[in-house]
Amino acid sequence: MFSRLVCVSDYEQHAKSILQKSIYDYYKSGANDQETLADNIAAFSRWKLYPRMLRNVAEIDLSTSVLGQRVSMPICVGATAMQCMAHVDGELATVRACTSLGTGMMLSSWATSSIEEVAEAGPQALRWLQLYIYKDREVTKQLVRRAERMGYKGIFVTVDTPYLGNRFDDVRNRFKLPPQLRMKNFETNDLAFSPKENFGDNSGLAAYVAKAIDPSISWEDIKWLRRLTSLPIVAKGILRGDDAKEAVKHGLDGILVSNHGARQLDGVPATIDALPEIVEAVEGKVEVFLDGGVRKGTDVLKALALGAKAVFVGRPIIWGLACQGEKGVQDVLEILKEEFRLAMALSGCQNVKVIDKTLVRKNPLAVSKI
Repeated sequence: MFSRLVCVSDYEQHAKSILQKSIYDYYKSGANDQETLADNIAAFSRWKLYPRMLRNVAEIDLSTSVLGQRVSMPICVGATAMQCMAHVDGELATVRACTSLGTGMMLSSWATSSIEEVAEAGPQALRWLQLYIYKDREVTKQLVRRAERMGYKGIFVTVDTPYLGNRFDDVRNRFKLPPQLRMKNFETNDLAFSPKENFGDNSGLAAYVAKAIDPSISWEDIKWLRRLTSLPIVAKGILRGDDAKEAVKHGLDGILVSNHGARQLDGVPATIDALPEIVEAVEGKVEVFLDGGVRKGTDVLKALALGAKAVFVGRPIIWGLACQGEKGVQDVLEILKEEFRLAMALSGCQNVKVIDKTLVRKNPLAVSKI
């Protein structure tokens, strides 16, 4: 093991040595043969940087805004469920680290800390809620109302999960929460994914989704959600230009280009490859974000050059959390921040406003390693 952890991959290797196998597998794995999981990372290498020279980069400003709120950098924390499996402080450690870095955190509805607990742990943090549409719409409605009351600044509604993707490792491990944990945003054992409930002999989470999440979700439900709240709403999981146009038409405020960390449908494109089509489709009418495969500062630069307003990171945060709790999350965010700062400087970019598509070109000869 390394004497010093200096990049995201170092943190992952160390986290793997710490975490129980079934928990590491849950966080790490993708759907089916995991082709998209590998491609999410590899695809960034197909986009090459073309830096500008002699641009006076003595001072670099990384700050930007997300849905009208200022952040210190265009690197935010994505919704990763059940973080107390990685560290006892879980989401509370993560929100404190985000406060320290001046960036935003998207809280999973499936968190092992509640909406209220996270708000109390990070009252100054910029927070958003990730949301599923439950069969019982009252469950969804109350999650939104609680987020509103606790000062969350937006809703990221997941649109790619009518059913859970087929994750072989979770099936092999018969994944379920450790006995001391539950999804804290829900009162009943069945909705809280409590280990006291029987979720079958395969992936317990797949059984949970089949029982609780509505597979009939449609654009009509997006209309309902839009009427329900005045908070900004972002569609999380869009990969096609026509769907992006539909989201704009339905009054949404943003698109998160996402394939759910390659955990839903295997064989879909890497998010960095899907990004240009989405950016073109929305014509600047809403903000576009990206998650999936971001592991380095140059990945952030490439995503912004292709039109993303900011990126969201998930697994890297979990690896930091597993290694050192709040300090580990803070260190991972600092690493990405400083890598991004250096990438900007070496590309001749004094601030994020001058990052544009002239900085990147796709290498047609590149082959992803799967």
